[in-house]
Amino acid sequence: MHEKSKILLQKAVEDELSAVHQYMYFHFHCDDQGFDLLAGLFLRTAIEEMRHIELLAERILFLKGDVDLKPSHAPEKIQDVRKMLNKARAMEEQSTQDYNEAASACGSDAVSRKLFEALIVDEERHFGQYDTEADNIERFGDSYLAQQSMERSRATAAMMPGAAGKGGA
Repeated sequence: MHEKSKILLQKAVEDELSAVHQYMYFHFHCDDQGFDLLAGLFLRTAIEEMRHIELLAERILFLKGDVDLKPSHAPEKIQDVRKMLNKARAMEEQSTQDYNEAASACGSDAVSRKLFEALIVDEERHFGQYDTEADNIERFGDSYLAQQSMERSRATAAMMPGAAGKGGA
């Protein structure tokens, strides 16, 4: 009865798994480059995408299907922050489009339709966050990224033994 929904839900699981892998890859590289704000954004988004997988899987199981935890594709090896943000925006935009189509295709399965509609809200928010960061880099250039890296250096230096005692305190 809900075969179409199960197929759409499974495709969404695969795409969300790919997103988790991609965002964790971006998180690791932003963290390595000292871009803590962006690293945190990619990490938080990956965690939200994991929650999406959980919701989708619960629905598949409710419909008496089985969940296949294979990503739709491997992460792209991108280390340039601008390219990361462009890729993230494209992924979120594609998810929004796919979930709009899936919501429409669910027909009389109102619960799956509502799940896809709820996911659209999150995907659009993710797009907005990545779009804002890309705009910041466009507006402020490399100094925006340098500031993030310098913040980490300051925080690291402040935690070094003896740092608190400097300056006459």
